[in-house]
Amino acid sequence: MPKRLTNAFLFLILLALALLFAAPVLVVVMNSFKAKFSISQTPFVLPNAQTFVGGENYTKGIADTGFFSAFLWSLFVTVFSVAAILVFTSMTAWFTVRIKSWYTTVLYDFFVFSMIVPFQMVMFTMSRIANVLGLDNPIGLVFIYLGFGAGLSVFLFSGFIKSVPRGIEEAATIDGCNAITTFWRVVFPILKPTTVTVAILNTMWIWNDYLLPNLVIGSDYKTIPIAIQYLKGGYGSVDMGAMMAMLVLSILPVIVFYLTCQKYIIKGVAAGAVKG
Repeated sequence: MPKRLTNAFLFLILLALALLFAAPVLVVVMNSFKAKFSISQTPFVLPNAQTFVGGENYTKGIADTGFFSAFLWSLFVTVFSVAAILVFTSMTAWFTVRIKSWYTTVLYDFFVFSMIVPFQMVMFTMSRIANVLGLDNPIGLVFIYLGFGAGLSVFLFSGFIKSVPRGIEEAATIDGCNAITTFWRVVFPILKPTTVTVAILNTMWIWNDYLLPNLVIGSDYKTIPIAIQYLKGGYGSVDMGAMMAMLVLSILPVIVFYLTCQKYIIKGVAAGAVKG
């Protein structure tokens, strides 16, 4: 088979897969401009003169959910959780890679093991402990996300650090840098591809997470997923128009963040898989 024909065939397959994954998002955007009764009757039909309602679903959804307040709480939890994950897991990964001993090996194994433990196995115990320790608030939620996000983050950072020449750090030590200065001025800038990858993965997870905030902080500090859930009325009734509109608004920040940083993802994941 000629190379050009092979490339065309692969392009068509990838295009079909892209459309398949983009279709649910396009359906949500399309239905966010339709009347709620039309959504259930003709969910896959473009809005027309009879079904198009403009920005009515958006204004109603914002008013009913307290969207801006929920947006700020989601932003607070996501930004500080991701920042904590990046700072602490990068330092932990560097320590476990560079300090070879039995306890760093055990520590690393614990982080890797935490990735295979299902959240459902520990969620009720975790929520009870969070309540006893006074972590059932947005600040406490940051520490909980740090714990759940540490496993994968340490794994990715460790894989990349193994590929960083030790001689760079030794040169910094000769120049008079202590361990902290060496890490922040020499090692951490080199970790940029993996840092962006870890930030993207954790941002998408934390921003869209419903279960953990619902278990820990409930409705006292509503994040966006919890606020959207409140559009469900009594007896199972749902304002589908407002819900579709709020879903569109909730995914926009993550899409913008992802598109801005996507060029680092493959590079960072590939580097995180390096074995030393």
